[in-house]
Amino acid sequence: MPNSTCKIVGMISSYVGLTPPDADWLWFQSPHPFGRWGNIQMMARSPQPDFLLFYNFHHFPNPPQPQRWPWKQQRANKQYAQALADFPAKMRGVPKERRIYLLREPPLDEMVQRHQKFYQQAQEFCGYVSGPGDDAPIPNYMPAIWYVGTSFRDLNEMPPQPKTKSCSWITSGISRTENHRKRLKFLQQLQESGLAVDFYGRDLPDWCNDGGQLGNKLHATAPYYYNLAIENYADNDWYVSEKLWDSLLSWCLPIYYGGPAADKLLPPGSFLRLPSMDEKGVKFIQDVTATPDAWHEAKAAIAEARQIILHKLNLINWLSDYVADFT
Repeated sequence: MPNSTCKIVGMISSYVGLTPPDADWLWFQSPHPFGRWGNIQMMARSPQPDFLLFYNFHHFPNPPQPQRWPWKQQRANKQYAQALADFPAKMRGVPKERRIYLLREPPLDEMVQRHQKFYQQAQEFCGYVSGPGDDAPIPNYMPAIWYVGTSFRDLNEMPPQPKTKSCSWITSGISRTENHRKRLKFLQQLQESGLAVDFYGRDLPDWCNDGGQLGNKLHATAPYYYNLAIENYADNDWYVSEKLWDSLLSWCLPIYYGGPAADKLLPPGSFLRLPSMDEKGVKFIQDVTATPDAWHEAKAAIAEARQIILHKLNLINWLSDYVADFT
């Protein structure tokens, strides 16, 4: 039930599995019951929230494309008019200035035009519109979410589990963009190198000797000293994703490939920079993972980074700060 002293934050999302959002989504990112954090409470499906978060939302009403046949144009116009009429109900009575739009997709060249469309649409309905790209109305880092299936309290207090393996990489076989294909090529180089790297993920190619898809990322990170955290995008100052957060929260030393955002958000020494996704990168991984020395040297920095992720970069903390500044 809502806490009367808190502002209620509802949510609408286009994430697969979150349409409509699960009522308890994000509750695991708070140590308090029912998603409370400071001055807010996350209640995704609240019918009358004080603030409304559009989280990676893509389904704004779209004007119809020109149709060749008049009857098709008439039908498309009618459908668009109905969508416009129905859309205000999604706002749940929250005024525009209290609606927040956060895009959390990398600004890949192939996606920029699509993202600009989302930003333009969001500005019609939301008072705050942000994303991890220079083309966003308000460029900013993506507040942290994570996919290690452990409660906030456990993560906050969890010491390193016994490390029994060298290095893991949780990735996927997605090949939609040039950056995806570059990552897959590097995956193949690592596979052929014979290094002690264990691969996990969904839809990986048949040639990859992988451990399959996981329900909890912690199973493929916590037993390892090192974890490869390879972003889909590394070309601006804003984009850093859960790949890095998941690795650090599991007490791994990430071998990270991404842009400079991570350097601004995390303490020095809490992750290593993969120099490139090629033979030079393979050699770097070989040298680092040959011993656990780098992990032991980074242990204190990892501990500090974990606290920053949990308490500062956390999406719920970001929302709490936003509400405090707004009011």
